[in-house]
Amino acid sequence: MSSIFTKIVNGEIPCYKVAEDENFLAFLDINPNAKGHTLCIPKKEIDKLFDLEDDLYLGLMAFSKKVAIALEKTVPCLRVGVAVIGIDVPHAHVHLIPFNQMDEMTFRKKVSMTKEDFEALAKSIQANM
Repeated sequence: MSSIFTKIVNGEIPCYKVAEDENFLAFLDINPNAKGHTLCIPKKEIDKLFDLEDDLYLGLMAFSKKVAIALEKTVPCLRVGVAVIGIDVPHAHVHLIPFNQMDEMTFRKKVSMTKEDFEALAKSIQANM
């Protein structure tokens, strides 16, 4: 059975897309720790990050770096944190979280955003790619 992220890649489930290339997709997390919380995924469904082939792993990190740079230009923050948890969805993914305080990286604190907030933010990040 396809993961929710594969369904997003296939267009079966909508997302707030930030960036995309042939192998990777970045989209806003719909249950964000902070404004701008973005997920970067390989389009190929592989459960665990460290099960990715080396070139795909390195490509995901390079893609995530580009997205993080755009996030930092878009969302006021001290830095963009990186987290790899891998429990919630069986599809390798990287969390990019703009943050000003450590509690924004704990996955306990969440922010609320409207559909319009998500759409405007995704467009702003895209403009900084």
